[in-house]
Amino acid sequence: METQTRRVALAVMAHPDDAEILCGGTLIRLRDLGWDVHICTCTPGDCGSTTENRWQISSRRTTEGATAAARIGATYHCLDERDCFVCYDKTTLAKMYDLFRRVAPTLLFTHAPRDYMCDHEQASYLARAAAFGHGTPNVSHFPLLPGTCIPHLYYCDTIDGRDPLGAPIQPTTRIDVTDVLERKLEMLACHVSQREWLQAYHGIDEYLDSVRRHTSQRGTECNVPCAEVFVQHRGHAYPKTDLLDQLLGGL
Repeated sequence: METQTRRVALAVMAHPDDAEILCGGTLIRLRDLGWDVHICTCTPGDCGSTTENRWQISSRRTTEGATAAARIGATYHCLDERDCFVCYDKTTLAKMYDLFRRVAPTLLFTHAPRDYMCDHEQASYLARAAAFGHGTPNVSHFPLLPGTCIPHLYYCDTIDGRDPLGAPIQPTTRIDVTDVLERKLEMLACHVSQREWLQAYHGIDEYLDSVRRHTSQRGTECNVPCAEVFVQHRGHAYPKTDLLDQLLGGL
């Protein structure tokens, strides 16, 4: 594979709205720099409702995901796996390899390898596998695009900043998203089905408020109003330089 020449960022997440919550501000900043941005979810969010059947809510949530991505000029993809059944298996890996061959990312975001929900963890392993293996000529029938390489890989923050056993996440990279916070929240607000459910349940706009609180908390840790944090994967064959820091001025 070649050295990195493309400016393509891909966020691989389990469900619609995960990217907006965990790395939406960073994706906006990359898009503003002229990067091609893609958001992929493993599932269409088919269990994300207590009132609609799986087909109705899947249609709503994938439309919401595409709408949110379009707000920043990004492209939305869905692997069409099932909520609570995301699995590191041959069929799902093949879908992920094909996606990577079509997109050829040079910068990759995904869930933390250890997270509160197994769908998130499985999505993380699928993304990591595809990052390493998609350049192997025989792994997919899609052609290798010029500039295909192992991308810089960053694991996003968890929803509460802790791993499943309660230990705090230790970020390697912190990105100031203060100036794009409202645009991040506008993307998140496109997920109307989830926002309405939480408004009804909590009686307040908890969907947006919880994200605002967490980005503010992360910002306080690095002396800015709002921040998103990441852990870079620096294993064998992966790029070791902190590309996010170079591009966006890490804190």
